[in-house]
Amino acid sequence: MTKKVKFSLFLSISAMVTIITVTMLNTGTTIYNNVGDKTATVLNEIEPYGTDYIYVSNMPSNAEPIVISEGINGLDYTYDGLNYIHLSDMKNEVVKVGTGKQGNYKGKLTGYGPDCPGCSKVGNVACRTENGKNHSLIYDGLYYTDDEYGSVRILAADHNLFPCGTIVTVDNGTLNKFTGIVLDTGSAMRGAWRNEGVVWMDLAFTSQKEALTGGATSSNTSFNVQRWGW
Repeated sequence: MTKKVKFSLFLSISAMVTIITVTMLNTGTTIYNNVGDKTATVLNEIEPYGTDYIYVSNMPSNAEPIVISEGINGLDYTYDGLNYIHLSDMKNEVVKVGTGKQGNYKGKLTGYGPDCPGCSKVGNVACRTENGKNHSLIYDGLYYTDDEYGSVRILAADHNLFPCGTIVTVDNGTLNKFTGIVLDTGSAMRGAWRNEGVVWMDLAFTSQKEALTGGATSSNTSFNVQRWGW
C-alpha cells in the first residue's frame, strides 16, 4: 500500500485576478498565482508509485527481472487549505519475475547451413513458430521475430533440454554477444547431451561454407536462458 508524501512551497506572488493555475511541463511544474496582495501557501502532494510483480514459470529464476511498464507518481496541489487541483494519476510499475528452473550453461557452439550434410536442403527448421507456421532458413531468413524479444538468431539444440521457443543469450568470446531462439535440432546435439551431458548448440547461417568461417565455433560458450520454450 502506497502513502502520500507531502511538502510545502511558500510563494509570495502578486497580481490582479484571484486565480491559481498549475501546469505540468516536460521540464517541471509551473505555478501561476494571481492573488492580489496575498501570500499563497501551495501544498505539493505526491503519491509515490509502487511495484506490481508478475511471476512467470517459463522464465528462469536467475534471469534479470524485466520492467514491462514504468511507474508514474501521482501528483496533486492544494492551496489556501480549500482549493484542490489533481494533476496526474499514480501508476504502478509492472515487473516480470521468473520462477522457473535456472538456465546457465557452458558448452559448445558451432554453425550450420541449410545445405549441411544430413540437412533437408529446403531450409525448414524442426520447430513450428509460435503461430504454428513453418520457418525456412532459405526463404524466411536466419532471424526470427519474437513477440517479446524482437529479432533473434535461430539456434539448433536438444529439445529435451531446450524446448522449441527457448530464448538464449549466447557469448562464445568471438562473436558479439547475441540473443537466439531454439527452433531447430540435430542428432549430434541430442547425443552430446544425452550421452555425455554436454550442451551443444548450432547457429544457423546461410550456407555450410559461411558457417565454417563465421566465427561461431567454440567449446567454451556461455548459454544463458531467458525464457524456457513458448
